[in-house]
Amino acid sequence: MATRILVDHRGGGAQAASPASVIARVVPSAAPAPLRHPEKANRPDNPIRRKPDWIRVRAPNHPVYHETRALMREKGLVTVCEEAACPNIGECWSQRHATMMIMGEICTRACSFCNITTGMPRALDPDEPRRVGDAVAALGLRHVVITSVDRDDLRDGGAAHFAATIAAIRAAAAETTVEILTPDFLRKDGALETVVAARPDVFNHNLETVPRLYTGIRPGARYFHSLRLLDEVKRLDPGIFTKSGVMVGLGEGRGEVLQVMDDMRSAEIDFLTIGQYLQPTVKHAAVDRFVEPSEFEDYARMARAKGFLLVSATPLTRSSYHADKDFAALRAARDASLGRAA
Repeated sequence: MATRILVDHRGGGAQAASPASVIARVVPSAAPAPLRHPEKANRPDNPIRRKPDWIRVRAPNHPVYHETRALMREKGLVTVCEEAACPNIGECWSQRHATMMIMGEICTRACSFCNITTGMPRALDPDEPRRVGDAVAALGLRHVVITSVDRDDLRDGGAAHFAATIAAIRAAAAETTVEILTPDFLRKDGALETVVAARPDVFNHNLETVPRLYTGIRPGARYFHSLRLLDEVKRLDPGIFTKSGVMVGLGEGRGEVLQVMDDMRSAEIDFLTIGQYLQPTVKHAAVDRFVEPSEFEDYARMARAKGFLLVSATPLTRSSYHADKDFAALRAARDASLGRAA
């Protein structure tokens, strides 16, 4: 019988601290791979286009990358870096920057751009906030990003778990600034207030794409609800930085992206990120085109002119890419803005 090799980059145990921790298993070719996205199984295939040179990255092989991964395994933590197949994982983990994903690795939504597993999540782990705090302290992070899957199955959408995680980080690493990347808490009354009361330094919620594409790209969400969520954060606590991001290359027009910028500024969003959409599998939404670096530079110029305190717009920009440096720049930009106003 023919065989195929499955490569597991999430090897644990004693191997996890070594480059040799990539585990190869030879299995019969007839053995079906587990379905990560069963809801997409019957969709027609969208061939994955070859990436241009400007968005190619090197395979991770830095010793600190493996140390970071080993710590995540030791603490039993999930990272969006792995689950979403982020292209920047090698660079970020080599600098001990990992975006931790709380509330499990199974999402109740089925967005057509996202690589995170869809299904029925397990019960929350009440010890997870403590482990996150311990990992932040062990990594010696100045700034940490915490995200989550959508948890539509929970009465509060996981808001109390977010708040508990922020509190645990404050207890374990008091000097670390905390950025959260949240779901939309759609139809979860009081959830946003719970999270804002925990006082994260940055509240990020991504609009992801232009309104016209929502039904195909982000079918479980509502564009204007997401926009109102970020606007409400500013109303509840004007001292919290707000942040949002969009992907390009999904078929949006330039004018539509500029309108999203205007909508964000109307909601007083401080920080905008724009990055190239990269198709995870043949069952996900197809890449309409690869946006050239010069177009990202143009978007950045336009966004700065519209009044964002900070803009990150490059093909490889992701929500938490260079988040520690960006937070320092964000704080400096606000201080400068307040100085000018005075």
